[in-house]
Amino acid sequence: MQDRFLKSIASLPASLATAIVPILDKDFSGHISAQQLDELIKTTKIEEHTLLQALLPISAALATPPISQFFVGAIAKGSSGDLYMGANLELPGEALCHSVHAEQSAISHAWLKGETGIKDIVVNASPCGHCRQFINEIVDGGLVKIHLPEQQPQLLSYYLPYAFGPADLNVSQPLLSKQQHSLMLGSDDPMIIEALDQAAKSYAPYTKNYAAVVLETKDGTTYCGRYAENAAFNPSMLPMQMALSSMARHNRNFSEINRAVLIESSKGAISLVGATMDALHAVAAVELEHIVVEPE
Repeated sequence: MQDRFLKSIASLPASLATAIVPILDKDFSGHISAQQLDELIKTTKIEEHTLLQALLPISAALATPPISQFFVGAIAKGSSGDLYMGANLELPGEALCHSVHAEQSAISHAWLKGETGIKDIVVNASPCGHCRQFINEIVDGGLVKIHLPEQQPQLLSYYLPYAFGPADLNVSQPLLSKQQHSLMLGSDDPMIIEALDQAAKSYAPYTKNYAAVVLETKDGTTYCGRYAENAAFNPSMLPMQMALSSMARHNRNFSEINRAVLIESSKGAISLVGATMDALHAVAAVELEHIVVEPE
């Protein structure tokens, strides 16, 4: 079991602590399959809502909060039945707008794993306005159930009445729906090919700046992030923040970053290069490779 979960395990019910230890191996990064969830419920005899609330300390252990020292976890349950943990991320010395909220982390985790819908979000406090707006951007966002301790689940629409979202801006394929944009670039560099593939799957209906980041660590492992825009603009999640959040979930130190690539569309109304460089230089002494590509 990873050391970062030792304190969290001590806070779990004994039956759950025993059952989940084998899952928290060296490769665990916050993903629990539907089958594993079913086995946990059967083994512990704990009702699902209560079990998911109990797992929040495990999710919070994935956090990287050097500014607030406040560890926040969230769990998204996908349409597949799989669980995706997320946690807050803060960049040392950088403006708070670079932070990632736990709910954003969980949703982006599910998106990167190929989920096309979120049924439930489990948190230990009511989502902030920023996160409510981010959740509202996804497919059927208003129908996502928000689970809080000792309360009946409520739809997001209960917490965000009179919501403003993608449909108000004539966007018919919200976040988590399949995106496949045609971007043109000739390269045999595996890292650039991966970045191009991720940019093609990014979500940028408001600026058309389809973009992605790929980070490579010294052992050759790569971590990616895609741009996820929002109808209210500010809750948009930048690809660098998504990639760093993925690294943190995988228990990798940012000092291990050896190479960083940002690919973005030449036709976008904005550029992410400045914000991406700021975020990168807050955590690693690596120069950003910035590549602008033409849409087909």
